[in-house]
Amino acid sequence: MTTPFWCLLAAILLPYVLAGVGGYFRMRQFGRIDNKHPRQQAAALEGAGARAYAAQQNAWEALAVFAPSVLVAHVAGADPDRSAIAALAFLAARVVHPVAYLANVDALRSLSFLVGFLACLYLFRLAAVA
Repeated sequence: MTTPFWCLLAAILLPYVLAGVGGYFRMRQFGRIDNKHPRQQAAALEGAGARAYAAQQNAWEALAVFAPSVLVAHVAGADPDRSAIAALAFLAARVVHPVAYLANVDALRSLSFLVGFLACLYLFRLAAVA
């Protein structure tokens, strides 16, 4: 399996890890996890718990951009070394993103979002010139 595909797998797992983090905050704030109405409970989270839930949602959204970027680059025969660098940059940015979100460091969070998005655009560029 290629490096971008491994990065894609890691990106797929990231929202699930963040769901666990969100579960921790739901337990901490409410004393239990409401599995019958999880979205209502998540909407009532405050502080770091609310940011954890938002980070999870953003991880899903980023995955919807990253997955086709990796697949298009692969199918087009993009340079594998450059594709690997772009995929690793995306993954690094997406690991920093929820950490910055939880720590409430908005500038770093926005920067990591931008780096991840630019890495996706670069994968499309690599596909275009392949």
